[in-house]
Amino acid sequence: MRINSSGIAFAALLLVAPVAACAEADAGPATPQEAVDGFYGALNAMFTGDLEPMKAVWSHADDVTYMGPTGGFRVGWDDVLADWQGQADQKLGGKVEPSDIHIVTGPEIAIVKNRERGENVGPDGDPLVVELRASLVLRKEDGVWKVIGHQTDLLPFLSE
Repeated sequence: MRINSSGIAFAALLLVAPVAACAEADAGPATPQEAVDGFYGALNAMFTGDLEPMKAVWSHADDVTYMGPTGGFRVGWDDVLADWQGQADQKLGGKVEPSDIHIVTGPEIAIVKNRERGENVGPDGDPLVVELRASLVLRKEDGVWKVIGHQTDLLPFLSE
């Protein structure tokens, strides 16, 4: 039996390509818009106390920054994570969605400007309206868009 080497290569490609495509699909956001969607999904999960999605969307580098609705200026993944953990522990509930999204994308960096609108739940169970201006900075790391900066207006009920 004679086997053509190009036929073997083609067959191998057919077997490997779907596996590679699945690995890439599981790697993370391939576009800045997908990263924005992932961030806001993670934010809403964090309101329930689930911090794992937020850990997944952020870069864990020493140069990340966070200036959120609680105030302060956090630099480096450890400090940023500690702030998110504090918010997750409050289990604010509710939901916040982005609107008026404007994305400027370069080869390795994307800057997102938008509004965040929704509500959380206060300690007394009453809804607390959220309406903030926000910026999100993304960086492409190993082909995946990760959050490296987030900044919002302050919320009086969360401020330090």
